[in-house]
Amino acid sequence: MRILIAISFLFVTLGASDQIPAPPQDHPILLKGGTLYTVSNGVRPNTDILFDKGKIVRMGTDLTATPEMEVISIAGKYVYPGFITAVTPLGLVEVGAVRATVDYAEVGSINPNVQARVSYNPDSELLPVTRSNGVLLANVTPLSGLLSGQSSLMMLDGWTWEDATLQHPTALHLHWPSMSLTPGDPKKKVEEVTEERLKRLREIDELFEQSRAYGKLLTNPRKRAEEPVERDLRLEGMLPFVNKERPVFVHANEVRQIEAAVHWAERQDVRIAIVGGKDAWRITDLLVEKDIPVIYEGVLSNPSRRFEDYDQAYKTPAQLYEAGVRFCIAAKSNPFEAPHQRNLPYYAAMAAAYGLPREVALRSITLSVAEILEVDSRVGSLDPGKDATLFVSDGDPLDIRTNVEQVFIQGKKIDLSDRHKMLYKKYQEKYRQLGKLP
Repeated sequence: MRILIAISFLFVTLGASDQIPAPPQDHPILLKGGTLYTVSNGVRPNTDILFDKGKIVRMGTDLTATPEMEVISIAGKYVYPGFITAVTPLGLVEVGAVRATVDYAEVGSINPNVQARVSYNPDSELLPVTRSNGVLLANVTPLSGLLSGQSSLMMLDGWTWEDATLQHPTALHLHWPSMSLTPGDPKKKVEEVTEERLKRLREIDELFEQSRAYGKLLTNPRKRAEEPVERDLRLEGMLPFVNKERPVFVHANEVRQIEAAVHWAERQDVRIAIVGGKDAWRITDLLVEKDIPVIYEGVLSNPSRRFEDYDQAYKTPAQLYEAGVRFCIAAKSNPFEAPHQRNLPYYAAMAAAYGLPREVALRSITLSVAEILEVDSRVGSLDPGKDATLFVSDGDPLDIRTNVEQVFIQGKKIDLSDRHKMLYKKYQEKYRQLGKLP
């Protein structure tokens, strides 16, 4: 009996979302009379927005509708660019306790050739829940080991991972070793911990040096003719990053980790961003001087040290902004947070409640993310020529009481039903039948 229950539970948890992905936009859509929060150019009340073939065409007052257009009145409503979650295992994990649904980790500690997008599950039940709150793009990230692989920016709608991919790669993810001076394992000595850390850093340096040599060999036809090059997928995966075409995202929270990572990047001549950045408020001068952006994950976390203010995590975004550090706000990238990516706007709201200007808080989950991911020419704000990836709400989306009423991803109308809404209706009906509701 227990086996049957376990098997039944497994089939339920592995069940794919039954929502049908939207077809490509095949006719112009005109949203009339809403208030546009462009992010890039302020707020535009009572303004129309026209998009066609997945792109924003025009914005203005009293745009003239033509017969082929679908006209949707949104008077009294608000239009925002889709929110972007900057680092997440969303789509790579469904139920953490069910191993068959977990695909964010790879064997081994150094896997620069791993591509998150090929493991992305477009049928995940978590995607409809997430996009129902305005989060329409996710930078899906592998998480295991020292060098975990390449992240991919995915749209939260599509039949396959190929359909859903907006940009690949966005970054290579490096998890910086602990710089703690005290061993976490009481059985180990300080010297052993230090040697382990240095060994891991030497591994990283050697990989970057080998990748540069491999790249030079590939681009030198004379040497290739003399000595045939055996293809190496690990070294090949490193090339966009050692050549500074794309950034390395260094996961680091503690101040010594961040400092070490910044100096390492300078020595290796690579572009980096700091992911996590819990102690970033302590070294803002260095981050500004070296122009290192921060993907700040810890808004809703406890203080790191006994002497820190109780609200340090909440006010860190405001401190980064005041210091001139480029930053964005993200939910935590650990696998247990995958179901909670829908709460991204509330992390920004908490930062706004503790000193971050509200317009900057909105930018921190839209255009600022797009700039750090280097896709700001396509998404992150409402501008002609950019993707029509946006949503219509009945209020401020940083307010938990607000409802997202319509969603468009590259102009496609997205089904906003999800598991949460289905269960809400189900149990509403239960209590109606019991006479507890009218």
